[in-house]
Amino acid sequence: MVEFVPAPRSHRAGRIDEVLHRGESDLPVLAGRPFPLGAHPEAGGVRFAVASSVAEAVEVCLIGEDDTEQRIELTERTFGVWHGLVSGVTPGQRYGFRVHGPYDPARGLRCNPAKLLVDPYARLITGSLSHLDAAFTYQDDPLTGPPSVVDSLGSVPLSVVASPGGADTGLKPEIPFEEAVLYEVHVRGFTKRHPDVPEHQRGTYLGLAHPSVIEHLVRLGVTTVELLPVHTICDEPNLLRSGRRNYWGYSTLGFFAPHAGYASEPGREVEEFRTMVAALHAAGIEVLLDVVYNHTCEGGEGGPTLSFRGLDEGAYYLQGPEGGMRDITGTGNTLDAGSPTVVRMVTDSLRYWATELGVDGFRFDLASVLGRPGGREFDANSALLTAITCDPALARCKLIAEPWDATGEGYRVGAFAPQWAEWNGRYRDTARDFWRGAVDVRDLAYRLSGSSDLYADDLRRPWQSINFVTAHDGFTLRDLVSYNDKHNEANGEDNRDGTNDNRSWNCGAEGEIDDEGIRELRGRQARNLMATQLLSTGTPMLLAGDEMWRTQGGNNNAYCVDDETSWLDWSQDSAEAASMFAFTSKVIALRAACPALRQPQFFEGRTTHDGDPDLMWFRPGGEEMAETDWFDEGRRTLVMWIDGSGCLSRTREGELVPDHSWLIVLHAGADPVDVVLPDALYGEKYQLVLDTSVPDGTPADTEPREPGSSLPVAGRALLLLRAAH
Repeated sequence: MVEFVPAPRSHRAGRIDEVLHRGESDLPVLAGRPFPLGAHPEAGGVRFAVASSVAEAVEVCLIGEDDTEQRIELTERTFGVWHGLVSGVTPGQRYGFRVHGPYDPARGLRCNPAKLLVDPYARLITGSLSHLDAAFTYQDDPLTGPPSVVDSLGSVPLSVVASPGGADTGLKPEIPFEEAVLYEVHVRGFTKRHPDVPEHQRGTYLGLAHPSVIEHLVRLGVTTVELLPVHTICDEPNLLRSGRRNYWGYSTLGFFAPHAGYASEPGREVEEFRTMVAALHAAGIEVLLDVVYNHTCEGGEGGPTLSFRGLDEGAYYLQGPEGGMRDITGTGNTLDAGSPTVVRMVTDSLRYWATELGVDGFRFDLASVLGRPGGREFDANSALLTAITCDPALARCKLIAEPWDATGEGYRVGAFAPQWAEWNGRYRDTARDFWRGAVDVRDLAYRLSGSSDLYADDLRRPWQSINFVTAHDGFTLRDLVSYNDKHNEANGEDNRDGTNDNRSWNCGAEGEIDDEGIRELRGRQARNLMATQLLSTGTPMLLAGDEMWRTQGGNNNAYCVDDETSWLDWSQDSAEAASMFAFTSKVIALRAACPALRQPQFFEGRTTHDGDPDLMWFRPGGEEMAETDWFDEGRRTLVMWIDGSGCLSRTREGELVPDHSWLIVLHAGADPVDVVLPDALYGEKYQLVLDTSVPDGTPADTEPREPGSSLPVAGRALLLLRAAH
């Protein structure tokens, strides 16, 4: 270990340039090139390149197995990038950077060579933050105190030189968005309890690649898995101090390195990630990543210095007055979307995952932050958002925005540019409200038909509305119909964390209960919500485990709960679980077989081949909805007609695909109702194909029904009928 001595210069300004005795190295160093950034094996050594516009000197530090250290100064600086080719270094070498330069926190300058820094472009990262105090770059106070002279080597993660290339990730399925059914998955939690997966592979990339796991996905019918963050993470100080961990992973340390905790053999995470992608691609399933380019694990100004802060704080983070951090993410810091350093890092990272690791697309956490350069007002054409959509390697990827941040100004649902799909938070809220009896049908009609009010005016398509009812953040589907209130005691925050705006209904009793009537009603309500999102125009997204009746015991913010609460229980054999899987897979199959239910164009009231509008709305009595009906706040029944003769779905070759016409009946009232089947539609007969009042959705009576006949609908139920001549 390197021994430290007190800093000889003022801590308020100037450089800490002699706070340590240097480990000498006689390894030859050539100039190398500045780009690409990171550590790249070439020409009998490794070329290192790291960006810092404020540094006065940068050392790459090679760490031996016994934590001995060789320091090599990178003397070449081009465009603010420090670089050099170090001969004799090979893949597997652990390393970090030490940055010499000004330390003046009031100006956002925190160069401190006592802190060993992770390479922002590292392809592999090993180790963890084991000694929190050693990672602080300050003493006493982060803005006014002197710099820390405690060496952080041995207490912080290290970068590792990675070998280029790896296993083939297979042919990308390129599922058209209008055919996609997304499935949000946590790599660890999904297979941690899977009995068929070998124990050492449970909760890993290889666990997700296991044939039994992929068989489940195929039987369910999902086309695309959306993985919660797999970038290397580091737990936040408050979690470390309490002995907990960040289970969800929204605390990024390395934007290029797969998280080692999800590898069955740490050090082989890149290889195992590629193997997982290849296995999913072979089954025709796409892989999307949930990426967190809005903040990092370093937190606010009082947080640890692990990488970005020590390299060039002002080039990475939004700065507040007097050196403080501006926080529009709710995490303590915010990456500055207007910084060229950030724009370059984000696009380089995305390109690496899409090209080298075979990823098919990305969901961007708190994406409105990426459109607020300098923390200013949202701009859909900001530099970073435009750089992403204009990149040739990313233009063919699925790009999904979570269109909000931690500020009121940052709620931007419907405001992104044409190439972006969005998590439709209004869809979630409307669907939940309708089925609990708290919303009229006007807003519901927009959500069912693709949210044209949000997306039709800016060149977007209905499939750019990501229709979801549940996600990792909030209740599971089972808990949504079982709890009125959150129960987050296990999170260690006295139940203060997590949203109170759940828009849930417990069906008459809080939590798990043996009452058969309440349990039946909960199952029906869950099926109503599931069917609604799968039959709506747009792209549905399911939360993994909802189809297996998963519960988190009412915890709606299990971000730090890494146990059976968050892990899927594959051994559950209840009747509710079996019927929920049968129902969900049935509706997904119906959607796949019915192109009229997933059209890539908005309904316009255009006349179809049969002579009627492409979309019509009816009262329960069979009459068309009048203008005044839409403003009836007590209306709890809506009948939706989709004319399949004018279907605008196409084959992969671009040919139009005709379909049957469909009638969807949504009834949120508690009492049964009779619905008169519309009789103005060319004499078609109606056949009932889905009934949510039945546990697996299979109707008891499938005999064709005449137009004008009365159809009994159970209280709180959804029906799907096919029309045919």
